[in-house]
Amino acid sequence: MDRFPTFPSLELDVQRLRSLAVAVLAAVLVPASRVASQQPPPAPRLVVHITVDQLTPAYFERYGGELTGGLARLLREGASYTRAYQDHAITETAPGHSVVLSGRYPRSTGIVTNMMGVPDPQEQLVGGGTKAQGPSSPFRFRGTTLIDWMRFRDERSRALSVSCKDRGAILPLGRAKQDVYWYDGLRRFTTSSYYADTLPDWVQRFNRSEPLQAMRGTAWTLLRDSSQYREADRDSIETWGRDPVFPHVVPATLPSSCTYMYYPRMDEMIARLALAGVEAMQLGAGGAPDLLAISFSPTDAIGHNFGPDSREAHDQFLHFDRTLGFFLDSLFRLRDPSTVIISLTADHGIGSIPEVWARTHRLPVPRFDPRPVLAPVRRALAARGVDSMAVELESGALLVDRAALAAKGIRADSVVRLLARAFRAAPGVDRVYLRGELARRAARGDRIARRWNHMLPADVAAELMVVLAPHALWKNSSVPANHGAPWDYDAWVPLILWGPGIRPGRFHREVGVVDLAPTLARLLGVEPSEPLDGRPLREALAR
Repeated sequence: MDRFPTFPSLELDVQRLRSLAVAVLAAVLVPASRVASQQPPPAPRLVVHITVDQLTPAYFERYGGELTGGLARLLREGASYTRAYQDHAITETAPGHSVVLSGRYPRSTGIVTNMMGVPDPQEQLVGGGTKAQGPSSPFRFRGTTLIDWMRFRDERSRALSVSCKDRGAILPLGRAKQDVYWYDGLRRFTTSSYYADTLPDWVQRFNRSEPLQAMRGTAWTLLRDSSQYREADRDSIETWGRDPVFPHVVPATLPSSCTYMYYPRMDEMIARLALAGVEAMQLGAGGAPDLLAISFSPTDAIGHNFGPDSREAHDQFLHFDRTLGFFLDSLFRLRDPSTVIISLTADHGIGSIPEVWARTHRLPVPRFDPRPVLAPVRRALAARGVDSMAVELESGALLVDRAALAAKGIRADSVVRLLARAFRAAPGVDRVYLRGELARRAARGDRIARRWNHMLPADVAAELMVVLAPHALWKNSSVPANHGAPWDYDAWVPLILWGPGIRPGRFHREVGVVDLAPTLARLLGVEPSEPLDGRPLREALAR
């Protein structure tokens, strides 16, 4: 007979079981303070996106140690990227603003240049236009932006966008019909009939307080003692020799132009308008997350007139840091900072004034005039009955009206090849691309070709891309310093994130501004409604 196996008897050790129970309870019943510390941060209720027009990271390298205000706080507590770029070729204001909250290059947003940005004769300014700012709308913008994705998830989400410039206010929101306001160029803030027929009460109250008119006759003086600025206060090329030294006094009688944008105090006006909007619209206090987009423009106006190597550019950087500190302190009195996400970047950078660069580096840097290259071709076309505008150079892109040429029996390819040879031989031109070769050159690692490849929608009839030598400008530039080139100094911008869900630190890998919108979408838990060019900045995400 088989025998069953025998087992030792099991004795219950009551004391041991009691000890085990105590250990289990200790692991489960953690102190309330520890439970609170392990909870995820509050859901973001307000995203504040800041675009500083023409803010080059070179200022952070030169003057970062002098920062004490808002920029210092964002750098200290946020995630910042030292190698961020607007990775497209025509680094102008409109294309850059179309990228910041869309996550797509201009070839997808359809915003190619300032001229082909927001001008729209079918939409009038509320209250009438001025010579400086005319009718505008986002009708050329293609696709969606962050506020659309937010509203697709929760239709209660709202947005407010403010700027000195119409394109700076309009394009971060794309085609969304939200609250969008900008400076009319002379006396007040307004919007266009695309958005509304009248201004809301809170904007009217702001205008009635005449904050801009109060600037008349005031002086822009240095924030620090003059001995603490290493830049000379006089250069004959700055502002073409008009008012080149401190103090700079706001005219008591203003011409019909954007005069206020040339003074640091205009940043404060934009900040105050944004804060008034947050309070009046109760942004960030509702049941769904909201968006505030702000574009600050004086850094751009000052950089154009005085150049990025000037004492004025240095002082404006410090002024903006102080203004941003005022804005953040005021915002956080209105909203719990643990529910606010801040992002900051620029629409483009800036290069030195060509004459200053040439003097410093002892190199000839011309202001290139394309007319001698174009004139013989245009004369030949005119002799065949073709309008001269059938071949036009805009921001380095040669636009060709193939239909007009074909109607007169002229082969457009022959004209393009002729102009390519002529531009390549011209002093001051670094390189020339044919449209069809951009993708191939970009795939081989040519970063300038890549930026042109990111620039142009398929239906823009650009045949030839003319790239000037580094630090050269087109001769028709109306300002001493300019941007718009595909070189790194014009494409290089700051990119900073701050708030819940963001891991503080400095990151040095190369990224694009197209990566900002998908990162904000990830933080908000919303899905973009179309394919993006950018990707979330995962190393800056705390979860």
